[in-house]
Amino acid sequence: MIILAATPIGNLGDASARLREALETTTVIASEDTRVTQRLLAGLGIANRPRLIALHEHNERQKADELVELAREADLLVLSDAGMPTVSDPGFPLVAAAAAAGVQVTVIPGPSAVLTALAVSGLPTDRFAFEGFLPRKAGERGRRLAELAGDRRTLLFFESPSRIAASLAALAEAFGADRPAAVCRELTKLFEEVRRGPLGELVTWAEGGVRGEIVIVVGGAPEQESNPETALERVLELAASGTRMKDAAALVAAESGLSTRDLYEAALQARKQPRS
Repeated sequence: MIILAATPIGNLGDASARLREALETTTVIASEDTRVTQRLLAGLGIANRPRLIALHEHNERQKADELVELAREADLLVLSDAGMPTVSDPGFPLVAAAAAAGVQVTVIPGPSAVLTALAVSGLPTDRFAFEGFLPRKAGERGRRLAELAGDRRTLLFFESPSRIAASLAALAEAFGADRPAAVCRELTKLFEEVRRGPLGELVTWAEGGVRGEIVIVVGGAPEQESNPETALERVLELAASGTRMKDAAALVAAESGLSTRDLYEAALQARKQPRS
């Protein structure tokens, strides 16, 4: 059996009793960074010294089949450096391979930076989407944000200190400087901070430098009346930024409630019109 176990995202006091029991009894652990796992064992006072196998983004696809076979013989505990494995961390290829091979997968739930940031952000929690890390390149990042600009759900992003200011600026440009947001850093740690405000204000704040592990939470797009002309313009804007026309029409249809087919056909016709 494969056991996905959530580990503390900062405060070791958040380690669950089930996690401690698993660490004390397991014979083999697949972990994102074995050094981090060793520090976790020491920090929790765990005397057990299981076999440690590195499972990270560079080897997880090659290791998946081997680990699935290992899990047929003994329970395999899977850990990421912090939080839940598979959530923007290694583990998904392993779980997919286990499911295909009929090997049982279970979970020891626990800390999650995504849900912790969402809960403390002060933004709507009824509908949300986790987008992981934004693309590093400005062009790719701009295209991704253009696709998300009309999304009505609260959106969450991971970001590094070195890119936080640039990412907030890109968000403000794509979503509007007035869109409400929160930057959550060092959650559950000594210097935990949640900075809330419009994206434009957060850009200015971040230019002074931000440290630590960061989650950006952004409010969803405000509800707008369905205007076919405005919707068509949005489809053409998305297409101009690199989104496939059919995908752009589907995205705008979901935002506006208009027909995907009608928007797609109108966009094709608009492209055929000679430019003045």
